[in-house]
Amino acid sequence: MTCTSYVFTPEPQVSLPVAGSDERFPVGRVFCVGRNYPWPGASEEKPEAPVFFMKPASAVVEAVGEVIFPPMTDEFCHEIELVVAIGKAGAAIDQADALQHVWGYAAGLDLTRRDIQMRVKSAGMAWEMAKVFEGAAPITTVVPVAQVAHPQRGALWLNVNGQERQRSTLQEQIFSVSEVISLLSRLVPLRPGDLIMTGTPHGVGPLSPGDVISAGIDGVAELEMRVGARP
Repeated sequence: MTCTSYVFTPEPQVSLPVAGSDERFPVGRVFCVGRNYPWPGASEEKPEAPVFFMKPASAVVEAVGEVIFPPMTDEFCHEIELVVAIGKAGAAIDQADALQHVWGYAAGLDLTRRDIQMRVKSAGMAWEMAKVFEGAAPITTVVPVAQVAHPQRGALWLNVNGQERQRSTLQEQIFSVSEVISLLSRLVPLRPGDLIMTGTPHGVGPLSPGDVISAGIDGVAELEMRVGARP
């Protein structure tokens, strides 16, 4: 058997803990959905498809301990989201079959440098760097479908220092999990290990060093983290 030689030692495989198991879920790509809940002032007409963007797997960290405060921002914001963990590959998946590709679910934070996002968005430029930085995607333990089924009605919420900032229910999603999987799989074949962060309700707000974030999705997972110091 040939041993592959690298020019430097590769980074370890990014992974997340699995509920009730010593095994871990290996993370591949991280897809994200923009504006998948009703927001005040937004059009009530359902768009033809969600807006998708990505975070690298290297942005994923376990949702425990400290939130890393990123550089180059004065408006560092939280977004609580249902995370879908894909366990079965597929392309152009029918919506009726989409949930068969789900391995499990988690809760996650899509952390954002909102000032960067708004500045470059208003100039018509890509806002990837608003979403990509160290620790930009804290995610809880992944709960297998066998334990949690397919949550569709639970509440998702986020508090900062005990004050509620975000609250909605999964049934308020503009695009359901099955729709998101089906539509995304028509753009790119899905692979085991892919994560899909399915969007956040309104109430997104800024974070300051020392803030305590508590958040969760009923029946799935909860998290508590403290915001670290500015770099």
